[in-house]
Amino acid sequence: MKTKVILTADVIIENEDGSIVLVKRKNKPYKKEWSLPGGKMDDDETIEQTAVREVREETGLEIYLKKIIGVYSQPDRDPRGRYVSVAFLAKITGGKLEAGSDAADIITTHDFSERKLAFDHNQILQDYTTSLTSQV
Repeated sequence: MKTKVILTADVIIENEDGSIVLVKRKNKPYKKEWSLPGGKMDDDETIEQTAVREVREETGLEIYLKKIIGVYSQPDRDPRGRYVSVAFLAKITGGKLEAGSDAADIITTHDFSERKLAFDHNQILQDYTTSLTSQV
């Protein structure tokens, strides 16, 4: 049996003060839990365009993608099925921070390591933190 794979983007938005943006999910799965902004790729866009669009829709921010943090493909990472995510690091270039379409709330925080986040977003943030300390 062939499994349909859904490609998604997740984005760590880094503020100048070192805080990051988290959104409280409005919909299932993980309704009312915190996560990184992101979502499914549309048929007519690249994964980079997906990341920029999803951030704009969920946070009101315009961003510049700095680099890829990693690719996350654990078979059980999403209860809806087989989802593979490309996680990006981004900087804010404009817009106004406000909860958008899929977000019930939005925060900026330095205290992301202690939060239980939806999906595998704790792993993505751990990889991000490791990448910061391994830079020369």
